[in-house]
Amino acid sequence: MPQIRISDAARFLGVSDDTVRRWVDSGQLSGARDASGYAAVDGLELARLARRQAVLPQDPAGIGSSARNRFVGLVTDIVMDKVMAQVELQCGPHRVVSLMSAEAVRDLGLEPGSVATAVVKATTVIVETPHAKGTA
Repeated sequence: MPQIRISDAARFLGVSDDTVRRWVDSGQLSGARDASGYAAVDGLELARLARRQAVLPQDPAGIGSSARNRFVGLVTDIVMDKVMAQVELQCGPHRVVSLMSAEAVRDLGLEPGSVATAVVKATTVIVETPHAKGTA
């Protein structure tokens, strides 16, 4: 299993290093040392904890949808000209930016501070890692 350094684990979960250390001390996460001797936690356990602690607001739409990637958040910024608009939402820890028509912004009544749901339905999702096996 991959080992994640305490400081990186804290950054991924949005908590302090001390909080992760307390979770290790209490047995909520298994502590270990990585190959360099730094305090670390098990990557799989961290991923499971991150999933359990991920809290996004309830989707207010209340409709059925085939799109599984729905992010409820607050509109934080809108940059608009006569034709197009760039709408920025803060959905939990995620910043989501959408380009849409200015007409859509007006029709939806979007303004900074309003609640909106970003629905992402894509056929391509690119996954990157810092180091692929077999590469330098």
